[in-house]
Formats: sequence, structure tokens, C-alpha cells
Amino acid sequence: MQDEEQQQKPEALTGTEALTGSEALAGQTHKERIQASWYRCEQFGLEHGSRPDFATLPKGTLGDLIDQHRSLLETTENEVLPYYQNILSNSACMIVLADRQGHVLNTWGQPRFGSAAEHGLIGGNQWSEMGAGTNAIGTALITGQAIQVGRDEHFLRANRFMVGSASPIYNAKNDLVGVLDISSDAYLPQDHTFGMVKLMSLSVENRLIFSAFQKEHFILSFNTNVSSLDSHWSGILVLDENGTIVSANRRAEVVLARDLALLNINQVFDIEMREIKHHPFSLPLKLIAMGRYQFYVKVIPPVQQIMRVPDFRQRADYVAPSQPEAIVMTEKKPPTEKTTKAENPPSITIPDNVIPMAELQHGDERVERLVRQAHKIMEKDIPILIHGETGAGKEIFVRSLHYHSSRAKEMLVAVNCAAIPAELVESELFGYEKGAFTGAQNRGSIGLIRRAHRGTLFLDEIGEMPMMVQSRLLRVLQERVVTPLGSTEAFPVDIKLISATNRILKDEVKEGRFRQDLYYRISGLNIELPALRERTDKAALIQYLHERLRKEEPGPALSPDMLELLVRHPWPGNMRQLVHVLKVGMAMADEETLEEWHLPDDFFDDLDAMAAQTEEASQNPNSEQDEPLEKLIPRLLNEFKGNVSQTAKTAGVSRNTVYKYARAKGNDV
Repeated sequence: MQDEEQQQKPEALTGTEALTGSEALAGQTHKERIQASWYRCEQFGLEHGSRPDFATLPKGTLGDLIDQHRSLLETTENEVLPYYQNILSNSACMIVLADRQGHVLNTWGQPRFGSAAEHGLIGGNQWSEMGAGTNAIGTALITGQAIQVGRDEHFLRANRFMVGSASPIYNAKNDLVGVLDISSDAYLPQDHTFGMVKLMSLSVENRLIFSAFQKEHFILSFNTNVSSLDSHWSGILVLDENGTIVSANRRAEVVLARDLALLNINQVFDIEMREIKHHPFSLPLKLIAMGRYQFYVKVIPPVQQIMRVPDFRQRADYVAPSQPEAIVMTEKKPPTEKTTKAENPPSITIPDNVIPMAELQHGDERVERLVRQAHKIMEKDIPILIHGETGAGKEIFVRSLHYHSSRAKEMLVAVNCAAIPAELVESELFGYEKGAFTGAQNRGSIGLIRRAHRGTLFLDEIGEMPMMVQSRLLRVLQERVVTPLGSTEAFPVDIKLISATNRILKDEVKEGRFRQDLYYRISGLNIELPALRERTDKAALIQYLHERLRKEEPGPALSPDMLELLVRHPWPGNMRQLVHVLKVGMAMADEETLEEWHLPDDFFDDLDAMAAQTEEASQNPNSEQDEPLEKLIPRLLNEFKGNVSQTAKTAGVSRNTVYKYARAKGNDV
């Protein structure tokens, strides 16, 4: 075995070629790719007898990762795997879906090669080359291409019980989002397995495109044979109403052999967009592509037909008529009046999932004031920092601010700093060049900050950001340019920065966990969203949210008794919990009268806990309701051994109030 291993070592590949030669990967033979992978494994310090290091994720972290990839998981399981069920049910193999770091998200099938503990193909395990050596998942991620790794081609002997066939998955933005793998014990016809996993990954990509665009865009499916238009091997183009190609699958780019991004359909096929709109959708077209190749084309219209009145003034060659001088003079405002962007925001349709600015408050003076302040500051070069408990509606607030500002036509990019693994925050925010690091996708990444150019960047849970990333973010905010990892080129960015946290950042600065200079850079306008239990417009707010949910799906009205019960609730989970309770209750009621038994059990657990605290307070001669907060909070903190959440709940105040009075007394919380 050692002789065989020696023979497979690369002879012509240097370390640089093996680690970063992504441009040459397409021209490499299968043997050269395996040799390059073995070379990388040696550079990682692995030996053939090493045991795999799967760096298994904790259950909580795995749960968060699964939530992040919910769309990918559901698309794979519900829309793709059923097509291959008959084939797979007759085979002893395991299908594995992993994220772009090689973490196993889910598996399907029954392998013949032992228990999960033995083969390591279980949720949370990471199949990277660095930890598991040459393997189908890890090597496909590094190369960005489909690969089959035979039994003896695995670098670690421990993995040579199986054959792995893996193919990367790219989303509608051509970003690598995961990898699909079929692992077997080598008794299956391997060419068949390799072809199937490539077809399955294409199927997932196609379904992701349909999920993202089918609602409001035209989709063209094309192939050389009319009977194959619905196959997963067909090319797919996504068009906006003007015929601009806004997305395409990999098959389309391979077949047409060119970059299709933002071309007009008439630059690809001999047809205009107006002809596509008026063509019978059930009748395939026969078109010439690039002036040479003949294809059959199927037109799939948007699910939601959007009626638009034609306005020929939108054409580039439109010239507005000049107005008579007298009319111009009468329409001019006096020189003392100034019109700002804030007074005349651009005309744009507010998405259904965005709450109008006027409906963010329903009588609470604090909320009304902070909405007015934030709306004005949106048009200034001043950052906004939002404090508030988890679930208080910070992202809802930010979405409304964005779509009621002059930046509404550009992107709102929301980043949960706590949800991105610490080692990925830098590359996710700032982007990277292709080949910038091991595991980087071949196309590179523009990064979230540049995606928000001319729009709004919302950094939620910014207190969770690693110190190293804080330094780079500070530099970006100071210089207004972004330099991707592995690049020397700086890209200018124009962003409106909004940050949010449920921590007291000044305390984080004192403890050395947050940079002081960054804190003062992000805290232009500081506002605090009150918890739901603290709002004076709670009843009106609950009625409003209930009516919005009824518009989405018919449901029962709220009786006065039910409204009183909801208003009385302490709502420790804030707005997020309220929406959850209303949805569950409405679904259980099924258009009947909403009654108490329709509500989830934990709703009443909170009420019982509140009632017990109230009774205890009434029996206590030193009632907490009469005790001043400056004495009550330090006492409760001492009783609950520094537990801020329990102190806040018992005192009936927010966590920030607890921090405020604790600092005044010098308590360490």
C-alpha cells in the first residue's frame, strides 16, 4: 500500500499550483486533481495513517447552520430527491448535503458500510481536506468542480472503504453555496453515480433559480431537442420585463460559451422581448443563438402577472419638451425654500413585507419620536445605532427606514454578525479574490459591503463582531473603500450604515471586547426600541399585527377578552413571540372564534410566571413595586446572582434599564 501511495504523489505540481492554481483546474486531468489534493494534504501536515478530524459542530451551532441553509435543504429534499427516489432506493448509498465549508447539513439513504460513528457522514461533521484529507466533498469545494474520489484515491486510509462522488451547488448569484455527495461502498457502477450526482446538483441549482425569480420574471428554458426542454440539462435564462438577462444557470453559460450577465435577450437569440411576451407559452420556439446554433426554447411566464401601463418617456431617446419661460417662473419656489431628498423620496413600490413608516407606531410617544428622528437621519451622512432586546423588531424598523429613503431603489443588505462563523465574517463582509484562501470559490465574492453600494448596510448584533474584523470595518468606514481579501484593488463604497445590538456597547468597550474608535464611528444617532411590554400602544399594535396576518391568510377576529389577555401578557420574546402566538392561534382556530385553547402552552407559562411574581410581591412587605429602581435593581441582581434577564423580568423593566442602574451602583453584570 505504501508503494502505491508513493506512486500517486504529484511529480510536476508545485505547492503554489496545488494550493491556488484555480485557473488551471478546468484543464487538469482527474489524476492531476487527485495529485494536487494529495500535495495539499501533505502541506496540511496529514499522513496516510492519520485519523480524520471532523471538527464536529455543537448541536446549537448546527441548528443555526441548518436554519441559515433552510432554503437549500428544503429544495434538495422536497423538489429534487423525489425524482431520483426509485434509483436510490435500490442502491446502498448515502446522499450527503454539505455547506460551503464542508459541514454536513443532512443525509439520506442507508449505507452498507457501517454505522454513522464509523463512516463520519453525520450532521455537523466537517469534510474539509484539511481535516479529512482528499475526499469528494472537500476536494469539490476547493476545486469548485464535480469530482469522484475512488477508494484508494482518498489520502487517509481510514476513508478508503468508500467511493465519493460530489458536485458543487451554485446559487442564482453564481456563489458556491454547498455540495451534494453520493457515497457508496464501491459496488455501484461508479460512472452512473458520478453522472447522477452532477445531474442532481444541476437540479438543485435550477430549482433555486425558479424559487428566486419565477414569481416576477420570465424564464427561458432551451435545449437542442424539443423533448428535452423540461430536463435538468436544459439551459435556463431569467429575464426582466425589458429582456435583460438577470440570472442564468451554469448549463446556459457552458452551452452558449459566454458570460451572459446583463446581456439583452436579443444579443443571444434572434428575438425581441416583446415577441417573447406575446408568444403562446405552450408552444416551443425554434431560435438561432449567437447567429449560428439552433435551439428549441420554452417560455415560462411570471407566476404573478404584473400589469404596467406603458410609458414611452422611459425610453433613452425621449426628450422632454421645453416649457415657456412664464410657466417656469410661476412654478419655481422662492430661493429661501430648499427641497431635500428627505422631502421628496424617490417613487418606489413598498414591498408587502415592509411596514409603512406611519404604521410603525400606534400612539407610543417614544416610538413616534425615534421613528421621526431616524427618518430624518437616513438622508444624512450619519450612522444609526439601534439598541433593543432580541425580537423587539429592529430589522422590521430598518427595512421600513430603507424603503422610505432615497436609497430605496438600491439594496438593503442585512448581516447578522452573530450568525456568521467567526472565521468567515471577514470574507463575507469584504469579499475575496478567487484563490485567496483554501476553500475560496473559483469566482471569488464581491462581499456584503459592496453589495450594499448606494444602499443600506444593516449590521445586526454588531457586538458579536470579532476584534480583527472590527479593525477592517473601521478602516472601511473611515476611507469609504473596500479591499477584498487577496486583492490590492480598492473599491469605493457609498453606504448608509445602521447597526443594532442588544448589548451595552460602552460596557463592551470597557471590557476590551469592542473597539472604542469603532463605537464612536457607528454611534451617530443612538436610539432604543422599547420592549413590547413597555410600549404604551400595546393594544393598538397587537390589533394592527393581527390584521396584517389576516390579510396574508383569513383568520378569526380578536374578541375584547382575547385582546385583553394578549395585552396582559409580559411578552419576554417581544414582537417575534407575539407574531408566533398569533399565527399559531389563527391556524388552530381555522376561522372559528379565537379562544384560549387555540394558543400555545408556553404563552400561558409566561402568564403563570408573571402571576406568581405578582403574588409574591403582594405578600412581601417590601413590595418591589414601591421600591425605587436604584435600590430594587441592585438588590435583585444580588438575589439572582447577576442574572440580568431574571432581574429585568422581576422588576418589570428592560435589560438596558438593569444595566443603567447596575452601573450607577458599580455592580458587575
